[in-house]
Amino acid sequence: MAKIVPFKAVRPARDKVSIVTSRSYDEYSPAELASQLDYNPFSFLHVLNPAYVNLQKISTDTRLKAVNLKYNEFKESEVLKTEKQPIFFLYEIQSKGNSYTGIIAGTSIEDYRNNVIKKHEDTLSYRVDYFKEYLSKTGFNTEPVLITYPEKKEITEWIVKKKKEHPLYLFSSLNKDRHILWRIKDSEEIAWVQEQFEAIDSLYIADGHHRSASANMLHEQESGTGNENLNYFMSFLIAETDLKIYEYNRIIRDLNKVTKEQFINALSNDFTIENKHQELWKPKNKFSFGMYLDGEFYALHLKETNFSSSYEALDAKILYDKVLRPMLGIIDLRNDERIEYIPGSKPITDIKKMVDEGKFEVGFMLCPPTINDIKELADNNLIMPPKSTYIEPKFRSGLVIYEL
Repeated sequence: MAKIVPFKAVRPARDKVSIVTSRSYDEYSPAELASQLDYNPFSFLHVLNPAYVNLQKISTDTRLKAVNLKYNEFKESEVLKTEKQPIFFLYEIQSKGNSYTGIIAGTSIEDYRNNVIKKHEDTLSYRVDYFKEYLSKTGFNTEPVLITYPEKKEITEWIVKKKKEHPLYLFSSLNKDRHILWRIKDSEEIAWVQEQFEAIDSLYIADGHHRSASANMLHEQESGTGNENLNYFMSFLIAETDLKIYEYNRIIRDLNKVTKEQFINALSNDFTIENKHQELWKPKNKFSFGMYLDGEFYALHLKETNFSSSYEALDAKILYDKVLRPMLGIIDLRNDERIEYIPGSKPITDIKKMVDEGKFEVGFMLCPPTINDIKELADNNLIMPPKSTYIEPKFRSGLVIYEL
């Protein structure tokens, strides 16, 4: 039984929403970031990155306090406004030909601990610690955890009906995405939505494992303070049929001191290899891998496909076990500087270009996991290898803010 709650959100003034909200801070190149901060005084990036010119010269504690000050400045000048009562939101993102619609709500720390909210990724302790400090010192979060649930007819029909109403916001962002936000403030409607989720046995984290772990850690640290908001964290709840799951492709800087011929010959022990020459080939089926090496694309088809568990049968795990670790000497997928990751939402010509320019020697393209792969692992308390999934939609910073 999943528990969701409305919350008293902070959001941009209606006339400024298109210029306040931003993509995730990490998605901006240095030049894009400088442009936004130099020419748009209303951008939420000013909150996320105050005094950006001196960012490397100040301590983390000083920076987080500056974030809090800038955030309150935005509230005092009414760039940001606080809702009068706890509510839900319905949010639609139209991006690159895809449409995603979900509910923005508070989800329960207790459900997270009791595995009603299930996980499929491991977390890094330093990142969890940092974001816990971020939440504690800034007092807010604007990046919800992306949570998916099994499609439910009643919720789907309600969403279709709700989207016919006049929205609070309707705007386009500079990357040509379209954003629509509706408020759900009627108490009976809120109670109905809560009842629908109470009938759902399990929710699944699609993206935001570090954020949810940080909220849990903060709750442990500050429980007993009487702050009810600490009992929940903001989530964007979307039906599993609406998720777009991409793979993370791998690019490697060298062949670990072997020649191309030796490498391909070693691959032939476990894979059937097809030379695709200049065809931009990408796998469409499990147990197949694309490879770009020395100006040519190859299709690698795994010969033996019987595995003892769903975890061992993951393509990312297979590539690691058969190629990356034994042949290329890459042990630590998170920290080895010889490997980098390209989300499957990017064209494979990006991989080709990086290899052709000599920055990397070989690239591997994978088939994305399915939602059933993710759920099966989560249901069995198993963890995917690092960088196994890149999941859309991505939430817009500064659109809806959860205060602690």
